[in-house]
Amino acid sequence: MTYCTKQDLIDRFTELELIQLTDKANMPPSLIDDVPVDRALSDAAALIDGYLGKLYRLPLSVVPPILTKMSADISRYFLYGKSAEKDDAVQRAYADAITWLTNVSKGLITIDAEGVAPAQAGGGQVQMKAPSRVFSRDSLRNA
Repeated sequence: MTYCTKQDLIDRFTELELIQLTDKANMPPSLIDDVPVDRALSDAAALIDGYLGKLYRLPLSVVPPILTKMSADISRYFLYGKSAEKDDAVQRAYADAITWLTNVSKGLITIDAEGVAPAQAGGGQVQMKAPSRVFSRDSLRNA
């Protein structure tokens, strides 16, 4: 299961960009090659599943829109490969997506999806131990 489609990539990043990234057979590039697009989409989905699998049942029954965006950013980065420049928009979007997924896996961010029930914390009361008092009424009475 992928979290975004080829059409999502076209809508977000333009058809021209996908043609330039994928068409290695034609000069000038003129068609979107589905093979690298499908590979990037499935690789992005596998990466996302690795982060989500800890807290959510996979495959998700409904894909939240934020996951479509994250998957698109990751897929785009995979399509750029080594040609993605350091600190450019593609690299930053990928890094932001990974940071966001890391926070989801830690439970700092929740998504609207059916989740795995978290383990219940141990019950009981809070216990505290402190050192004995240095000053009290009795110890100050004789001073």
